[in-house]
Amino acid sequence: MSESGNATQQHPFEHRAWLLRLGFRRSLLRPADSDRSDRVTYIELFFDLIFVFALTQLSRFLYANQSWVGAFESIILVLALWWLWVYTTWVTNWLDPARLPVRGVVIGLSLVGLVISTSIYDSFGDQGLILAIAYVVLQLGRTVFMVLALARHDPALHATFLRILLWLCVASVFWIVGALLPLSARLPAWLIALVIEYGSASLGFRIPGLKAPGVDEWDVSGPHIAERSALFVIIAVGESFLVTGFAFVDQEASAWGIAGLFLAFVNGVAMWWLYFDHGERAGSKAIAASDTPGRIARLAYTYVHAIIIAGIVLTSVADKSVLEHPEDAMTLPVAVIIVGGPLFYLVGLLLFRWIVTRTVLVSHIVGIGLLALAGAASALLTPLALGAATSVVLIIVAAWETISRVRAGTTDAEAG
Repeated sequence: MSESGNATQQHPFEHRAWLLRLGFRRSLLRPADSDRSDRVTYIELFFDLIFVFALTQLSRFLYANQSWVGAFESIILVLALWWLWVYTTWVTNWLDPARLPVRGVVIGLSLVGLVISTSIYDSFGDQGLILAIAYVVLQLGRTVFMVLALARHDPALHATFLRILLWLCVASVFWIVGALLPLSARLPAWLIALVIEYGSASLGFRIPGLKAPGVDEWDVSGPHIAERSALFVIIAVGESFLVTGFAFVDQEASAWGIAGLFLAFVNGVAMWWLYFDHGERAGSKAIAASDTPGRIARLAYTYVHAIIIAGIVLTSVADKSVLEHPEDAMTLPVAVIIVGGPLFYLVGLLLFRWIVTRTVLVSHIVGIGLLALAGAASALLTPLALGAATSVVLIIVAAWETISRVRAGTTDAEAG
């Protein structure tokens, strides 16, 4: 996040001098070569608290809409929530949250995020317009602030965020229009909006007629991006315990209920172990050593982590299904949820490891294969039995990775 040399760069929008005059005179960028350059701050953690509630509401929505349409709607909501969070993480990677204007904006974004969280459950019903407006306000408001913060202090990054703003404005039309259209048209309209947002990022926010912004060469803090993403994984795992815990206390105590609660705990521990024992620090090391840090951060943390988080959320819904219907006849939606959560999680970890280290762990491949076998046999099992099978698979993969690490001579402190 260095500011050196920016004053001599030619600004791609130099002919629009009014943009520069509107910018903050005081630099809000994180100071280079200080203890604040990579540190995750408390105000960022405050913003994350809103997403505990958001993920809980998302799990509630998915549990109540176990159909193919409900699945697609849930995918839309997962991707939208993740995009809100990860964009804010990128912003606070460059801006210094210790500065009062930045802190105030993060608090404002938290308030808008709370509105989004309260409208998630009925987002494909009467609350759709509220969610769409709040989503657009958060996306555009944060990006406009970033444009103003960078105008005088980092011309190249400022030009990139101007392009981001233009892409988000196009996507915003589909968010608002989708909320105003009949419910049958809301899903495709919001899908188009997300395709625009995710697609523009994958293209480096290029705009025809303007020079490519060079996103792959972004100067980003690997430790900050990695720690923020790791903390969000912790939040998602914690949310799974909340969902299962509330489901457990709402029913009468039984042996089946205790077994379901135990499996949920095992799943949470296994997911935590898989992420933090063998790979959490690999991302920050890869970014620090790369000539294209922006590319690794974009692929590994912007895209692949969405798969990891989706796996955790889906597993929390599966845990609740197992807890409330342990011995019921198996249905296809329940089988898909129980197997799909761990499957998404392992696929996400597999892709993450490949991007940051160019290695493929055999344990991941075996785990994915075992989950596929469990899914094929799901018609013969009860939800509790299938849940136990997937938990065993996660334990096997976690134990395999740790044993391999220890045998290779990698210490606990060096893991990842």
